[in-house]
Amino acid sequence: MKQNDTIHAQTMQGQSAPLWRLLQSTAAAVQATRQGRSLTAQLESVPAELRPGVQALSFQVLRHLGRATALRQCLASKTPPPAVDALLCSALALCWSDAEAVYPIHTLVNQAVEAVRQQRSTQAQSGFVNACLRRFMREREALVKQTDADVQAQWNHPAWWVERLQADHPLHWQTLLALAQTPAPMTLRVNTRHQSVAEYKKKLDDLGVSSQAVGEQGLQLGKALPVHQLPGFSEGHVSVQDAAAQLAAPLLMQGLDNKAKWRILDACAAPGGKTGHLLELCPKAEVVALDVDASRCERIHQNLRRLGVQGQVMAADAGQPAQWWNGQLFDAILLDAPCTASGIVRRHPDVRWLRRPTDSGQLAKTQAMLLKALWPLLKPGGRMLYCTCSVFKAEGDETVQAFLQRNTEAQLRPSPGHLIPGQPPAGLPVDHNPLGEHDGFYYALLEKRQG
Repeated sequence: MKQNDTIHAQTMQGQSAPLWRLLQSTAAAVQATRQGRSLTAQLESVPAELRPGVQALSFQVLRHLGRATALRQCLASKTPPPAVDALLCSALALCWSDAEAVYPIHTLVNQAVEAVRQQRSTQAQSGFVNACLRRFMREREALVKQTDADVQAQWNHPAWWVERLQADHPLHWQTLLALAQTPAPMTLRVNTRHQSVAEYKKKLDDLGVSSQAVGEQGLQLGKALPVHQLPGFSEGHVSVQDAAAQLAAPLLMQGLDNKAKWRILDACAAPGGKTGHLLELCPKAEVVALDVDASRCERIHQNLRRLGVQGQVMAADAGQPAQWWNGQLFDAILLDAPCTASGIVRRHPDVRWLRRPTDSGQLAKTQAMLLKALWPLLKPGGRMLYCTCSVFKAEGDETVQAFLQRNTEAQLRPSPGHLIPGQPPAGLPVDHNPLGEHDGFYYALLEKRQG
């Protein structure tokens, strides 16, 4: 199914309401993103019956907001009020290209104008929006061509983001930007304590669901499914987890006896996918899972209960061990550090517009602080896996190299480093199937020298 066909099908779920209502909520999501609020949080305020359609349209708009903003600047050099600008840019993002349009362009234009008219805060500007969109329809080819030289319009990312990828990944920056415009696949992690990957794939095949093996325990689906349609999901037979994230637990535990009672810290654990994976691989391990947010800790509890495994979950700040650590050293530590999430922009297209150029540097300081705070909690001979879902080197390789320079007892074991979607990763512990369309990630496995 083509991407625009999928979006159209999702918007039809909200068709008990007219399209103009979906466009109003979509524009509100765009305006919230511009004001620094995440799309996930904004969608929670959308009525449940409209949410699938609004989410689909919002993803499409945010993936083309750079082009839309440049087009709006051509049509009206003075920025309209925020709500009007959000509606106008949403319409332009949805109809700038025939290939990308999810509805006939004249329908989108008519419904966008109606959305402006039906909203008290914007109705006075309905004539302005109508004039802009009618002109766009008449001069579309010329206006699009006029914006082609604009970096933000061309790549639909902030110019600083494009420049940073060019510097960090000179061979792959175009691939990263192009992939960000396409929906990420749904990937499952099979709980091999219950069945093999091949056995679970057979169950999917029997349901007519196509899949391909990725990594040691993964299956990438040909089409996303609601989790309640996955065989055995509620019984913990399978979890939803990107192929890159599935590497964390095997990398940390490579070469260790999975029947031993290892003491393991998952330092930034919510929502608990990696915690559950560790316990699937090492069911006798004593795993301590931390998250600073108590409400997110409940998500960890829910995941562990579904998988039928037990771990110690604590609401605590990993950077303040004095407040929660009992003094007993850990054999292994997983530090999935806070980051810009630049590697998962396919799944969260609002991230590119929420981040600022200074965010990587500020987050790198947090990452360095966490490494410094947690390293003393590791036994001599123990290992720490540092990872982020970022493709920016300031949050990956640069952070780790700086840590190694300051800590002579730390040594870097074979590690994948920065994982680029679509590129076969190196530094993995065992041979495996290609990871497919995995997220962008960074992994560094650190070992504490003995003596």
